[in-house]
Amino acid sequence: MLTDPRLRSQVDQLWEKFWSGGLTNPLDAIEQFSYLLFLKQLDEAEQRRQRLATMRKQSFTPRIPEPMRWDAWNKYQAGVMLAHVRDQVFPWFRTLGVSGSSFERYMQSAEFKINKPSLLVEAVNAIDAMRISEQNQDVQGDLYEYLLSKLNTAGRNGQFRTPRHIIRMMVKMLNPKPGERIGDLAAGTGGFLVGAYQHLLEQATPQAQLQYDEEGWAHGATGELLTDEQRRFLQEQAFRGYDNDSGMTMLRIGSMNLMLHGIESPRFFYFDTLGKEFREASDYDVILMNPPFKGAVDKGDVSPTLPSTTTKSELLFLHLILRALDQGGRCAVIVPDGVLFGSSGAHVALRKLLVESHRLDGVVSMPGGVFKPYAGVSTAVLLFTRGATTGRIWYYDMEHDGFTLDDKRLPTAENDIADLLACWASRKDTAFDTARQAELAGLRAEAAPLKVERLRLEAELDRLKFARAVAPEGDATAGTALERAQAEIDALRARLAPLQSQINRLSRQFWVEKAQVAANRYDLSASRYRQVERDEPYQASPQLTLERLRELERAMGEEMIALEGLL
Repeated sequence: MLTDPRLRSQVDQLWEKFWSGGLTNPLDAIEQFSYLLFLKQLDEAEQRRQRLATMRKQSFTPRIPEPMRWDAWNKYQAGVMLAHVRDQVFPWFRTLGVSGSSFERYMQSAEFKINKPSLLVEAVNAIDAMRISEQNQDVQGDLYEYLLSKLNTAGRNGQFRTPRHIIRMMVKMLNPKPGERIGDLAAGTGGFLVGAYQHLLEQATPQAQLQYDEEGWAHGATGELLTDEQRRFLQEQAFRGYDNDSGMTMLRIGSMNLMLHGIESPRFFYFDTLGKEFREASDYDVILMNPPFKGAVDKGDVSPTLPSTTTKSELLFLHLILRALDQGGRCAVIVPDGVLFGSSGAHVALRKLLVESHRLDGVVSMPGGVFKPYAGVSTAVLLFTRGATTGRIWYYDMEHDGFTLDDKRLPTAENDIADLLACWASRKDTAFDTARQAELAGLRAEAAPLKVERLRLEAELDRLKFARAVAPEGDATAGTALERAQAEIDALRARLAPLQSQINRLSRQFWVEKAQVAANRYDLSASRYRQVERDEPYQASPQLTLERLRELERAMGEEMIALEGLL
C-alpha cells in the first residue's frame, strides 16, 4: 500500500493535473498514468542492466532504442515531447509484447489520450520527482491501488488491490515450485502472479546474493539456480491470469505489471471465469486468489458446471477453484467471513465439500481492517488441497498485520505474520509444538502470581473507593491510600501486559479436529474454536455488598439527622 506521505501528495497533485488537463474519466487518468509509469520503469530497468554489465566488465547490448528511452525524450520542449511520445514512443510501446501475449493483444487498442503538451511535461516531471526506483516496493500496483481509491465504485465492485504483504504471506504458505502451473482466476492487477514469480526467483537464488530490506523483501533475486527448461517454463507456461474488466484497463495494467517484473510473455486475458464459456478444468497446480465479493451474479450467465443452488460470487469462485485445480493442486484464497459461518444450505454444502471430499489444510482469520480504506469486511484465508483427506485443521487467529487497522493503515510494530509463517512451516513438527507449549506453560506460570496479586489489589482499590465515599468531610486518609493503591495496580498491569501479549501470541495457533467441525455444521470460524484466556474480574461478594449497603444507610441516616438539626 502507498504509505509514504510525500509520494501520496505527489500522486494527488498529478491526479489534479490530469483532471484539469481534460482527463475527467478517472479510468482514463489511471491508464495514462500507468503507460507513463511503465515507460519510466522500462528505462530504469535498462539503466540497471547497464550498471550491472559495467560492474561485471561485460559488454552491454541495449534493449531499448535510444530515441524511445525516457531519459532521452523527457528533456524535449513541450510541443516536441508530445509529438515524439504520441507519434513514435507510444506506437513502439504498443509493439513490445511477445507474439500471443496478453500485452500484444490488449495494447493494440490502447490510446494515448494526453493531448496538451503542458500536461505531458507536468506528468513527466511529477513521475521523475517520485523517485520510484528508490521506493523498495511494488510501486506500480501500490500507485494503482491508491489511484483506484479515488473511484466511487472501488469499494462496490471489489476492484481494490490485495495488500502486498498479504500476497507475500499467502505465496510463502503455498510455496510454489518450479514446473508448477500457477493461476489467478480474478487477477486484478496481477499481484498474486507477480508475487509467485518473485518467490520462485528468490528460492532459486543463492542466499548469499540476496539482500532483504526493512520490510523483509528480497532484492537481487536472479533465479540463476533454475535450469534452462525450468526458466523457459516459467516464462512461457507457469502463469495464467484472467479478469473480466471489459474496458481492458485491468488487463493492460496487469500485463504491464507482469512484464515489468520479468515475465516477458504474460498470459493475462479477458474472461468471465464464472461464465458458460470458461471451461478450464484440472489445469492448475497452484491457485492464489482474492475473488471479488460483489454479492449475487446473474444466474443465467453462470456456468452449468457450477452449482445452481447459489448465485453468491464468493461461493461460486470456490467451486470454480476446485474444478480448475488438478488432483493434489493447492489453493490459498481470501474469502469474506460469511463463507466460514453462513447458515444457508449453499454455505454449509460448500464447507462440507471442502472438509469431506478434499483436504482443508488451514484457516487464517485476518483482522477486520486489512482492506481498509476500501472495505471494512472481515476476511479469512482458506488453504486447501484438491482430492486429499482432511484430518485435523490448522488455525491461526491473526490480530495484527503490521499496519494500523484504521483507514490510514500506517506501519506499526505489531505484526503476527512472521509468527504465522513460522507456525505454518512447522505445523507438523512435534518438537516445535512441544517447545511452544512449554513456553506457553512457563509464561502462564510466571503470570499466575501476578494475576492473584492483581485481584488482591483490585479488592483493596474497591475497598478504598468505598471508604473514600463514606469518609467524613475533610478526611483525606482514604483518598491518599487510594492513590497509592492505584499506582501499585498500574505498575502491576505494566508488568503483566507483555506476558499476556506473549500468551495471546502463542495461543493464536491451534488445531481443530474434523469431527468437531462436522458437529458444528462445518462452521469454520476461528472464534468458535479458539480458547481465549480471560482475566478473572474482581467481584465483591454478596455479603460485602450487603454490609456496604448497611454502612451507606447508616451514613445517610447521620446526614439526615444533621440536616434536621439545621432546620
